[in-house]
Amino acid sequence: MYDIVRNFTKASVEIVNAYKNIGETASIYECMGRTGAMNSDIRPVWPGSRMCGTALTVHCRPGDNLVLHKAISIAQPGDILVVCMDGYNEAGGMWGGLMSASAVMKGVVGLVTDAACRDTMLIKDLKFPIYTRGINVKATTKALPGTINHPVIVGGVMVFPGDIIVGDNDSVVVIPQADAGTVLEKAKLREEQEEAMMKIIMAGEGIAFDLNGFDILFEKIGMTEEPV
Repeated sequence: MYDIVRNFTKASVEIVNAYKNIGETASIYECMGRTGAMNSDIRPVWPGSRMCGTALTVHCRPGDNLVLHKAISIAQPGDILVVCMDGYNEAGGMWGGLMSASAVMKGVVGLVTDAACRDTMLIKDLKFPIYTRGINVKATTKALPGTINHPVIVGGVMVFPGDIIVGDNDSVVVIPQADAGTVLEKAKLREEQEEAMMKIIMAGEGIAFDLNGFDILFEKIGMTEEPV
């Protein structure tokens, strides 16, 4: 197999657009059997971030971003760069403002990495969503090989090229292409149910404790409670 793969199957534009209407990554995670969510140390660089697209996977050597620059050059509109740097997050120069501007002009809709970034305020001005393990100004080299569009593990989740990536203020989740249709329908139903429950709560007609049957579960664990 080539180090840089150019031809692979992506999730369809139609199903990616449908995932943009799912309100929370938590809904997707819960509907995938509580799998697919990246580790909690991968965080949005600024609050309120959101992204949805298909994975363009990159594996760089720790502290070197030459292959990542190459990945931007072959990216397509709707791609999200999913970058494995083997967890090395002491080189924020791995991703910065000029790379973000280049990605925006290529139609890339976000980046998630187990590494770090810098130039965060410029990137915010560009409205380019980034999820990383850290922020610092330390430099990278541009000398080492890597791979593009091979499977990678980022944040504890295996990601294949073309998988659907959704990020919000809480997490980044990965939806395998083969499961995308089923998970989508489950997530839509879950959010419809939660919206209905929210209306009941806000009308003062109950709280999550009893509406979800948690009161019954609480009785089963046998705790003692002081009388009112």
